[in-house]
Amino acid sequence: MIVIDNLHKSFNGQPVLKGISMHIKRGRTRVILGLSGSGKSVLMKHIIGLMRPDSGTITIDDEDVTKFDDRRLLGVRRKFGMVFQQAALFDSMSVWDNVAFPLKEHTDLPHEEINRRVLDKLDLVALAHTVDKFPSELSGGMRKRVGLARALILDPQCVLYDEPTTGLDPLSTENVDQMILDAAERLKMTSVVISHDIGSAIKVADDIAVLHKGEIVEDCAPNELKKSTHPFVREFLDVWFGKQEA
Repeated sequence: MIVIDNLHKSFNGQPVLKGISMHIKRGRTRVILGLSGSGKSVLMKHIIGLMRPDSGTITIDDEDVTKFDDRRLLGVRRKFGMVFQQAALFDSMSVWDNVAFPLKEHTDLPHEEINRRVLDKLDLVALAHTVDKFPSELSGGMRKRVGLARALILDPQCVLYDEPTTGLDPLSTENVDQMILDAAERLKMTSVVISHDIGSAIKVADDIAVLHKGEIVEDCAPNELKKSTHPFVREFLDVWFGKQEA
């Protein structure tokens, strides 16, 4: 679905992305794994057209979107749903209103059809019983699932998850991982997960790219990551698995 070729981006003369190349295959889950400051969020913003590269291309459905004007980029963005790190729900709105918000903003559908779609998406994430609740009444994992329901409401081709397990306890992390797996399986959609959580990455990914200091230093299947010989990947794995053993 997405081909990134030799992408470069600098800010104030400081390189952040240094020749990134990557394929994101349709119907698969691609995890972009790396530490804070490695360039993950900047790369994600390029994918959805919120930033333009200094050089290189991003091809989505066979079109180089780096050459699109703002009007055409709006059409590209509608191919994506976004699940934010802190869910980014409106605290003053009920779960129903949060999930319905994109439909109200971007369509002229009648209330009955909006209600049907909202309940359908909440049922998909096993939260149909929360329609009248407010975000403050939900756990962190439940808020992430409401965020996914909202991301899915416009039936995007691809969902991007921004650090979906950050700040969650182990049980909530397990639930969010399963949410990503279930959505990918049931909807056969493309998923891109930005993460620094190796355990979650190995569980949910079909393909993993490790980003370090603006460069892809490993690109492989999850079961091949432990075989990497790159010094940073080895250190990253050793620290993470050491914490698990402790």
